[in-house]
Amino acid sequence: MDLIARFLNQFNWQTLMFATLRIMFISLAAWVLLSVIKLLLGRMQRSLISRASEQGEMATEAAKRIETLIRLLRQAVVIIVWVIVGLVILRELNVEIAPILASAGVVGLAVGFGAQNLVRDVISGFFMILENQIRVGDVAIVNGTGGLVERVNFRTIVLRDEAGTVHVFPNGTINTLANMTQEWSAYVFEVRVAYREDMDKVMAVMRNTGAALRKDETFGPLMVEDVEIYGVDSFQDSAVVIKGRLRTRPIKQWSVGREYRRRLKLAFEREGIEIPFPHHSIYFGETGNALMAALINQKNAMKTDEL
Repeated sequence: MDLIARFLNQFNWQTLMFATLRIMFISLAAWVLLSVIKLLLGRMQRSLISRASEQGEMATEAAKRIETLIRLLRQAVVIIVWVIVGLVILRELNVEIAPILASAGVVGLAVGFGAQNLVRDVISGFFMILENQIRVGDVAIVNGTGGLVERVNFRTIVLRDEAGTVHVFPNGTINTLANMTQEWSAYVFEVRVAYREDMDKVMAVMRNTGAALRKDETFGPLMVEDVEIYGVDSFQDSAVVIKGRLRTRPIKQWSVGREYRRRLKLAFEREGIEIPFPHHSIYFGETGNALMAALINQKNAMKTDEL
C-alpha cells in the first residue's frame, strides 16, 4: 500500500485534471466538427442530385453516383480529423509525436512510390465521376475501343464491346474518352441518289419520311427533334451524296436510324427515286461503234454456224 501511495503522490492531479478536460474538449470539438461536415455533405448531396435531375439525368443513376462521391469524401474527412485528434491527444499526454510523424512520413513516401499508379487511378476516377464524364449504360470510346459501359469504379472503367469482349481500363491510363450517349445521341447518315434526280424533291421526301417517323407511337418518343437535312455533301463517281442527322434520346440512335433508312428506301421506291449502284462506262474512242458492230456480227455468225 505504501508503494501505491507513493506512486499516486507523484502525480500532479491538477495538471492531470486540466489535461483530461482539454482532451474531452478536443474530442467534443472534433465530434461537433464532424457533425457539421456531415450536415454540409448531406446538403451538397441533395443539391447535386437536384441539379442532375434538372439536366435530365436519371434519378437513380445520379443518386448512386453522387452517393459514392459523398461517401468517399465523408470517409476521408473522418480519417483526417481523427488522426489529427489522436496526435493532439498524444501531445497532451506528453508523448513526443515528432518520431511518429517522421515514421509516418517515411512509410507514406515508401507507399507512395509503390502505389503511385493506384493513387493516380483513384484520383482520376474521382474527378471522372465528379464531373459526370461517363456513366453506367453509356456507349463510349475509351483509348480507341468502343463499347457499352458496364461499371465505373474509382480505379477502373469496364467496357463490353459488340462482340462481347470485356475491356478494363485503369482510369489513370485513359488518354481519350468519347461519350456517345451523354444527354442526347445522334445518328449521322449519308444517302446516295442518281445524278439525274431532282435534289429538292429528294430532300423533301427525306424530310417527310422523318416527319412521319416522328409521329410514330414507337419511334417518335425516342426522337429529340425532326430530322436535319444538311444538303448535298459530295459528288461521287456514280452518285450524289446528301447528308443528314437524327437526334435521339441516349443510346437510341441506332434503332431510330435503322428504321429511318428502311422507311426512306420504301419512300424512294414509291417516288421512283433511284438509289444507284457503282457502274462503269467503257469508251472505245471514235471507232467504238464500228468495233462493237463487228463484234456483234461475229457473234451472230458463230451462232449461225452452230445451227
